[in-house]
Amino acid sequence: MSTLDVYVKLTRVGRNVVLAICDVELLGRTLRQDKMVFQIRDEFYNGGKTTVEEAVAMINNSNIVNMVGCKCVDMAIQKGYVHPEAVLNIEGVPHAQILKL
Repeated sequence: MSTLDVYVKLTRVGRNVVLAICDVELLGRTLRQDKMVFQIRDEFYNGGKTTVEEAVAMINNSNIVNMVGCKCVDMAIQKGYVHPEAVLNIEGVPHAQILKL
């Protein structure tokens, strides 16, 4: 049985479906690297908790995906949604985005 590993939030913006996923332990953190400041804000990511498997499966029905954290990014790589070289590490935390045009 899987645990509720990630927060997910689905938002419709015009004709786009935006999916935000973050590992539970990252919610509320601010990552800093060089001049980059990346806020993992409750308003953006917290639409509820789910398993990492369920969250990554939601990528199929989303146009824009923003994910941060080892669990969700690693699973997205395993499932072939994200190329490992497309992952940005901010303060050692993996971050990936998917845009389906």
